[in-house]
Amino acid sequence: MSALTVSHDPGQSWDDLVQLWEEMEWPEGSKVEIIEGIITVSPAPAPRHNVIAERIQRRLYSVIPDDWGVFQTQAIAVPSRLGMFIPDILVAPIQECTEAETYLPAAAAELVVEVTSRKNARHDRVSKPAAYASAGIPLYLLVDRWAPEGPTATLYGEPQGDVYRPLAVAKFGELLTIPAPFDLVIDTGEFPET
Repeated sequence: MSALTVSHDPGQSWDDLVQLWEEMEWPEGSKVEIIEGIITVSPAPAPRHNVIAERIQRRLYSVIPDDWGVFQTQAIAVPSRLGMFIPDILVAPIQECTEAETYLPAAAAELVVEVTSRKNARHDRVSKPAAYASAGIPLYLLVDRWAPEGPTATLYGEPQGDVYRPLAVAKFGELLTIPAPFDLVIDTGEFPET
C-alpha cells in the first residue's frame, strides 16, 4: 500500500490543517503528516525500514546528552512550509517534548533522520529537507534505500534558507560520520538493503 492524500480546500489556514490532522480518526498504525499543505497518510513502514531506524537509534543513545531524547513518533511542525512531519528519528531536548501538547516546533530538533520508502521517497528527498532546512534543523540524515545510484546515506547540514549542504555520503557498506555534537560513526553495512 502506498501513501494517500486527503483532499482539502487550498484556502485552508495552517490552523485548519492542524485541527484536521489532530481531530480526524486515521487508520491505526499509519503515519499521518502534512506535506506542503496536503495531509498524507502512509502505511506503517516495512520491517527493513524499521531495522535501519533501530540501528541508528541504538547508536545515537550512546552519544547524546542525558537531557536529549531519541524519538520515532514525535511530530514536528514547520508552519511556514505548511508541514507537520513525523521523522523516522528525531533527536531533541527532552524538556521541549515535556512542554509540548501535540507537536514540537521543528527548530527544537538537533537531528532528523528519514529512511525512504519506495512509494514516497520524493518527500524525503525534496519536500522534507527543504522544510527542515528552513526551520534551521542543524543536521538531516537521509537513508535512501531506493536511490537511483544504489542505497546511500547522506548527511546534510549548514542550512541556508530552505537548502542544506551535503556533508557526507556513504554507499551502503561504508562508514558515515555525524559530526559534533554527536561525533558518531555509523556503519551502513549494518543496514539491510532493499
